[in-house]
Amino acid sequence: MLMKAVRVGLGQLVIAGDFLTRPSKKKRSPEAQAAVDASAKALTLYQFHACPFCVKTRRAMRRLNVPVALRDAKNNEPDRQALLSGGGRIKVPCLRIEEEGQTVWMYESKVIIDYLEKRFSAV
Repeated sequence: MLMKAVRVGLGQLVIAGDFLTRPSKKKRSPEAQAAVDASAKALTLYQFHACPFCVKTRRAMRRLNVPVALRDAKNNEPDRQALLSGGGRIKVPCLRIEEEGQTVWMYESKVIIDYLEKRFSAV
């Protein structure tokens, strides 16, 4: 019980820190941003709201100005089951990438951020 209270408290500190230090969004021309928005429709991030690795990933998405759909794999049972059945495990963050009829489930915040930076930083 004490550990749960500590974990919840730390989670709230992580969320508050993220809110107070949120990075600014990358500026693009309207045409370039429209292309990013269209590409981002193929992406979904399965996450826990207070997970530090998920916060790190969401911060990178904000900094790159990539509007990825978010799914709550902790509090939303259908999202949790989709993560388990599609990705094979309940581990967050997990980026689902749907391209050319294929679905890839990408785990690990560092791998996800590297993928997003390679795909969207030059746009």
